[in-house]
Amino acid sequence: MSLRGRMLAVLAITILASSLAACGSSAPTTLLGRVESAKKLVVSTDPKYPPQSELKADGTYEGFDIDVANEIGKRLGVPVEFTTPDWTAITAGGWGGRWDISVGSMSITLERAKVLDFSTPYYYTPAQFAASTESGITTLDGLAGKVICSGEGTTYDSWLHGTLDFGTGEDLGDPPAGVTTTTLPTDTDCADTWKAGRFDFEGWLTSITVVQGALDAGLPLVAVGEPVFYEPLAVAADRSGLSTTTFMEKLNGIIADMHADGTLSGFSQKWFGTDYTKSTAP
Repeated sequence: MSLRGRMLAVLAITILASSLAACGSSAPTTLLGRVESAKKLVVSTDPKYPPQSELKADGTYEGFDIDVANEIGKRLGVPVEFTTPDWTAITAGGWGGRWDISVGSMSITLERAKVLDFSTPYYYTPAQFAASTESGITTLDGLAGKVICSGEGTTYDSWLHGTLDFGTGEDLGDPPAGVTTTTLPTDTDCADTWKAGRFDFEGWLTSITVVQGALDAGLPLVAVGEPVFYEPLAVAADRSGLSTTTFMEKLNGIIADMHADGTLSGFSQKWFGTDYTKSTAP
């Protein structure tokens, strides 16, 4: 090869290397950058948690959290794509970029904050006991010494075991005396067990909105007592992934606007028949 040819070859290799380096450096380094680059927002949610979120037979999603997620996407200027991993996989962190955020009525707790970053709350729900009609129980005292069902990895299970901590110093009270616990993959599996005619446990602890949804569906249960605590619920992002700082700043602005312009209150009235967007009982 001539000297000129060798020089041209070296130049070509240099240009190629520079191009590859430029491509590498253009990869998103933040969560906001990834969303903007992908031109979509991938949201994890629960496919079986009505009226918050539900995957319908036609493949579409509906519910309060679905409306919230779609509105966030709209205000970010990107469409929303939903995915439905197990709840325990969401709360454990380490998502590996499989989805961008969780909009799934997740409570902000100190334990979860070790692996997840949270937005400001977009609503607050009361935790409510229910009992199967088969049990004949109608009061909280009636649940003493009974078996209580809750979803795996939920704040309800943590509260029943005395480990729930929102980081506010608030006294969250105690369960009825002597209760034992059992867990199923999701909250609604507890009610579905009663629906199937199996009564291995007498009580159920979940969100008041989920209890009301089960009652509206005609499931064999009754709400028992007053709410036992209120949960601050937020959007979550994975701390082990790309930097979430700029995304959360933008998201918190969107949530503040949705509170201020009544969007969140409207969604709450639509799905729950009351406004759960305030931090005190409605």
